[in-house]
Amino acid sequence: MDRKKIVRLSSLLLIAAVFAPVAFAQIFTCIDASGRKITSDRPIPECLSKDQKELNPSGTVKRVVKPVMTAEEQRVADQKLKSEAEEKARIEEERRKNRALLSRYPNRAAHDKERSTALAQVDDVILAAQKRIGELADQRKGINEELEFYKKDPSKAPASLRRQIEDNEKSVAVQKRFITDQDDEKKRANVRFDEELDRLRKLWAQAAAPTATATPTSVPAKK
Repeated sequence: MDRKKIVRLSSLLLIAAVFAPVAFAQIFTCIDASGRKITSDRPIPECLSKDQKELNPSGTVKRVVKPVMTAEEQRVADQKLKSEAEEKARIEEERRKNRALLSRYPNRAAHDKERSTALAQVDDVILAAQKRIGELADQRKGINEELEFYKKDPSKAPASLRRQIEDNEKSVAVQKRFITDQDDEKKRANVRFDEELDRLRKLWAQAAAPTATATPTSVPAKK
């Protein structure tokens, strides 16, 4: 590179360095607490508690710099953002659940079938427990027949026989409690299916309505 080109390049770099701060200068303006308009090339300390406008070179507003918040204001703002994020997440989760419900139960028949299957499984368990109670009743008859030999003086009955009676009674009680628990489970299942059905009716109606303004996935869950 010859000397003339070096001198020319150096001149261009010097000009760029001189005018760069002007080309990219920031302009801030605000009205302070006393009503005085202040303009500066950087954020204005006197207006930290007020809105400040950053202007383009043409004088138009580029952006508005919000006031610096106090610790309490920042806490409130952060809490608001957190609440909004949680609400957004809740809505998205609700939509996901609704989509899953519609996918699993596209119509009433599918939901009714699921209910019948679930209740039938509980009924099968109850029948097994009732059958076991019947077996224990037959077992108790045999024990009672042996106990007849000691009818005049039950205290002479062998300890093993008395233990059989005690074990039999405990087993019957366990099966009865189990049946009660299963009856409660059926009630809970019916409540759950009823709540689902109420929710699904709204989702099915929205899915079937061509002019519905809300999507089927936006229906809130019944509380």
